[in-house]
Amino acid sequence: MHADALTRPGQLWSAGEVLSRPGPVPGVAGAYGWHFEEAPHPDLPSGRLLYVGIAPRHMATRTSTQNLRKRVRYHFRGNAYGSTLRLTLGCLLGLELRRVGSGKRMTFTKAGETVLSGWMAEHARVCWLEHPEPWTVEAELISSLDLPLNLDQNRHNSFHPRLTEMRSQARQRARELPVTS
Repeated sequence: MHADALTRPGQLWSAGEVLSRPGPVPGVAGAYGWHFEEAPHPDLPSGRLLYVGIAPRHMATRTSTQNLRKRVRYHFRGNAYGSTLRLTLGCLLGLELRRVGSGKRMTFTKAGETVLSGWMAEHARVCWLEHPEPWTVEAELISSLDLPLNLDQNRHNSFHPRLTEMRSQARQRARELPVTS
């Protein structure tokens, strides 16, 4: 079963390992799972899988150019605008979301993203499962596992309403603040 590869992986990888060159993450399609040694919120369990994602995303007209290596690395060092996982973690950790650039993008600004990257380097670990069409297993994983950090396709999770509200409040506060660089 696909879930076992993510819930009970043979190895979990740290930011340092994933970001090293050439690094262990393959440049192929698949699903990835995020485990947290320390939970990002007191109401969440630690030491287990809390989020899954896929790369590439399958869209109606095309498939994205992402792969496991690009996507996992981005989650570790990108920003909240390009990573729903980073957006979720930052909101749970109480970082201030801000509108940046033209005002349409929202991130935790350079300082906040640096704090988030440091927190992830210390507490987040990732594993993956190679799969040629990961979108075919995503719904199965989300419906069969307790993944409190996933929002899409996950309304059945008891943490969903709380996380949705926290993210909504963070976005609303960001809209009320001036745009920053």
